[in-house]
Amino acid sequence: MSTFDSFVSAYGPISKVDAYGYLDSLASGADTSAPGADTHKRGLVVLVTADTPLKASRGEGKTTATVALTDALRARGIDATAVLRQPSMGITAAGSKGGASGGGKASLKNADLADWGLFGEMMRIATAQNLIVSLAEKALEEGKLTEILLPRVSEVPSKALRKIAVAGGEIAEKCVLSPTSEMMQIVTLSKSMDELAERISNIIVGTKNGKPVKASAVTDSQRIATVLGDAVQPAVLETEQGSPVYMHCGPFANVSIGIPSLVSVEMACARHDIVFVEAGYGADMGAQKWLDIAAREFGAQWPVAAIVVTRASTWRDDPTLQWRYPFHIQRLENAGIPSFPLLNLWEGEDDLVEGLREHAAEQGFRDPIAGNLFRDGADALVSQLDDFIAAISAPSADELAAKVPPSAAGEGVMGKLKDIIAESYGVPAERVLEKDSFTPSLAAAAKLAAAAGFSVNDLAVVPVKSPATMTDDDTAAASERTVTLKKAEVHAGAGLLHVNLTTSLTTAMPKIV
Repeated sequence: MSTFDSFVSAYGPISKVDAYGYLDSLASGADTSAPGADTHKRGLVVLVTADTPLKASRGEGKTTATVALTDALRARGIDATAVLRQPSMGITAAGSKGGASGGGKASLKNADLADWGLFGEMMRIATAQNLIVSLAEKALEEGKLTEILLPRVSEVPSKALRKIAVAGGEIAEKCVLSPTSEMMQIVTLSKSMDELAERISNIIVGTKNGKPVKASAVTDSQRIATVLGDAVQPAVLETEQGSPVYMHCGPFANVSIGIPSLVSVEMACARHDIVFVEAGYGADMGAQKWLDIAAREFGAQWPVAAIVVTRASTWRDDPTLQWRYPFHIQRLENAGIPSFPLLNLWEGEDDLVEGLREHAAEQGFRDPIAGNLFRDGADALVSQLDDFIAAISAPSADELAAKVPPSAAGEGVMGKLKDIIAESYGVPAERVLEKDSFTPSLAAAAKLAAAAGFSVNDLAVVPVKSPATMTDDDTAAASERTVTLKKAEVHAGAGLLHVNLTTSLTTAMPKIV
């Protein structure tokens, strides 16, 4: 019995799907109406995001909400599915945050498999980047490089790996988590094997006498793509209620792009009418990156609606942070995205709903969708979705496409950054500050990009920050909040420029529970 067959035998219905091949067949005009073939649909994206959590290690329940919503819409006769992100070992599966498969009655049928790495995609992605680093070390030994820039990758979080030295201390290196690696970003953004190989070849592995050296100079990108194997293929799972769910790529929106792969979302849209797309952490992170990076920069679909998940405690416990949830919802509404508050209740919080609804009405929200989704699953939501269904049924795909805003209007990196910070964090340009290290790092990034044959201004900007804060001090008065820029770093293969904000993490740590 093959490894795949043994998984199916042990865990039930689960499969991998060749999304590249499927979408290629649609593009070539294949007869998808033939018996046994999927009918080509034009499904619409609904973004599932959340309030900024009070604590970095505590989620708001986006996956649980996504699963419950998918099951509830299907119970209402709508062909819905969800595209989820994969978990990272330690910080989710073995830590205190919970896994990536929902919970209780709103969970995946193969929860343990989903939480512990599916078919080894994370490990394959780590291996592929580590192989390039190893080849770069050989090039360093042969005098073809004088410095290695590409970090090694580990799927296991360890603070000790943030800065390391190998070869008896002769080579300084660092190690990043698989979700934050450039290889993960490349797999997330690529829509074909050719694009995947091209992006891999454009990775800047290091420099020789200050000039950039790409991966194509030290290895064959097709071989690295082969190492990735079926890590480029989304997994298709089921919820406990039998709803289809796709899972592929993308955790950690605070230090990376935090979205599922674009190809998995496109495939889901070709197969289903409504596609819930889960984006990492809060609306200031995963939603921001879906809108500004996936949609505006890489042509992903603009959402027809958004679900903003919060716990009652996150919204109400700290008066100094209560501004964040209304800010997220209004920000999405301002972008032309109908946004529905979803109150994810814990045990004993049912009696809070009426007060939360009154509070929402005072804020001018749409009427919240509320329920203990862990306990009740889709049953809590089926009767509450009339307004939501009306909103997602209103626009046609063509009308929706016409609503997509252009790329960030700001000029250059600083213009894009200031637009993102104003729109997503509520901090105007005059209160965007810079540490002494920022200007030299941005100049170095621009020089590296120019020497590699492109402009740093053409890269999509990825803010890297704490998952639990939107500004330097979220408890400050609105007129006093600032955001401080710290460092810029080029990910040429992915087409991204990482910009670290003052409170940022590069290698997350699990909690012992």
